[in-house]
Amino acid sequence: MLVRKALLQDASNVHDLVNSLSTDGTLLKRVFAEICENIRDFTVAESDGGAFLGCGALHLYGPHLSEVRSIVVKPEAKGQGAGGRILGALIEEAEEHGIHSVCLFTRIPDFFFKYGFRAVEDKTELPDKIFKDCQSCPRLHRCDEIAMVRGRIPRTSILGPRIQAEQLVRLSG
Repeated sequence: MLVRKALLQDASNVHDLVNSLSTDGTLLKRVFAEICENIRDFTVAESDGGAFLGCGALHLYGPHLSEVRSIVVKPEAKGQGAGGRILGALIEEAEEHGIHSVCLFTRIPDFFFKYGFRAVEDKTELPDKIFKDCQSCPRLHRCDEIAMVRGRIPRTSILGPRIQAEQLVRLSG
């Protein structure tokens, strides 16, 4: 199995896989143009024969925080270690950038506990995530995802102050 940074020619596979899980609400639907614009955030896994197995993205908020996004493997690749290898590569990438706090939102926290992530009880402790995505999310008022972090929760925010994030979460729930 090869895990590598995604190339533009991977965009169709990434788009199809991410959107295959959007109908049941597991992932948010992404338009192809958005995948193309952000392809450099993605890491992909492929079989020894070159078949696309899965993907994940690392979004950088700044030197204080990054986020694992859109991590998913094809159903036929589950249990082969592709998800763990992709996640490991994304964590390593964050560390290469000097970022020691990595967050994510998920419905399957058990997978991430094995990689040093822990649940964050109060989502407002991650205001950059809230300001970037939650305000425009169709599930804003019925979010069922668990916020998780690996490393310390940052004390700084570059997208909005914590007080506004707290107010947004209060309004949503």
